Amino acid sequence: MAPKRSLSHVDADNRPRMVDVEGKAVTRRRAHAVAVVVLPRELARLLEGGEIRTPKGPVFQAATLAGIMGAKRASELIPLCHPLPLDDCSVELLARPPAGDGSVEVEVHCRASAEARTGVEMEAMTGASIAALTLYDMGKAASHAIVIRDIRLLEKTGGKRAYRAP
Repeated sequence: MAPKRSLSHVDADNRPRMVDVEGKAVTRRRAHAVAVVVLPRELARLLEGGEIRTPKGPVFQAATLAGIMGAKRASELIPLCHPLPLDDCSVELLARPPAGDGSVEVEVHCRASAEARTGVEMEAMTGASIAALTLYDMGKAASHAIVIRDIRLLEKTGGKRAYRAP
């Protein structure tokens, strides 16, 4: 039988705690996360040249900026997340060709890196999530049928364990 793994953010009395990273080495940490946003036909038909222009402004540009801002503020949103000074963060939105029903899937990729004692996967996942939510916010005037799904970590490097999604 495999040994039982304990959660790192819970103490022996099952109370939440911040993980002590004082003894960890400072290393280059990188993470890449993705969220998928499905734009229904009503919104997808407004996509021209990799952008959707609305009275609120260019949707993909706003989502990119929001994602970067979200990654920088992950520790303010996630209670036990360590504050990290990011060295780099990028957000990229990739629209797939329209599906048979006219909808378009947009992959929101967020990559973050830092020289730190703990990983940046929460920053990358927060960045992808906030960018996806911004797509929803700016597109909801055209349709509330926007779907955000599959927010996940694709890869992390640095620290004790690397990870790459299958």
